[in-house]
Amino acid sequence: MEPCRLLMSPSEGEYESKRSRFLARAVPVRSEEEAAAVLAARRKEHYAARHHCYAFVLGLHNETTRSSDDGEPSGTAGKPILEALLGSGLHNALIVVTRYFGGTLLGTGGLVRAYSAAAKAALESAETGLLYEGARWHVICSYNDLARVDKLIASRRLPVGKEEYGTDVSREVYLMPEQEESFLAELQDASLGRALAEKEKELCFLVKEGRAIPWNDSP
Repeated sequence: MEPCRLLMSPSEGEYESKRSRFLARAVPVRSEEEAAAVLAARRKEHYAARHHCYAFVLGLHNETTRSSDDGEPSGTAGKPILEALLGSGLHNALIVVTRYFGGTLLGTGGLVRAYSAAAKAALESAETGLLYEGARWHVICSYNDLARVDKLIASRRLPVGKEEYGTDVSREVYLMPEQEESFLAELQDASLGRALAEKEKELCFLVKEGRAIPWNDSP
């Protein structure tokens, strides 16, 4: 599959219009139950707010989308939030925009602009990462071959995981399917056939600062 963009952590944004405040929060979620829990917590935190409008997308191909105007005129809140979310290219994400009414009606156009701007503000400050589909491999080599093996991994910019040092050295390396054949061949060349590579598990993973973060690493 093509890499998917996901939120790495929650983010916040704010927009104000005619003394109405629109507080947006973007949160990574994987299910409708998680989204409902986030919304319940938001309503509890901002119990005095008039509206908690939201949209979310679920699935690596946006199989599920939901939005709500939460009492605002139809199409003025949930839809622009959803459009901002879809436009960002993010998957498995929720944006909820909490409105504190300032006493002046904004009209339908003003509401659309406000909810869209608040959602985009939360997205602008978001830390995101790409989700790849591949496998975790254990590369085992001697200390004599370690420098050459590490140089190979670095030259290919492969995301890595745990490292273990014992009689030999073990490296977790994350590969996409199209990388496996060439990497294994180069590994054998670099170690003169002495290094071992064992595929442990197929999974999806995020990459941050050169290190892999397993995304669906359930037993």
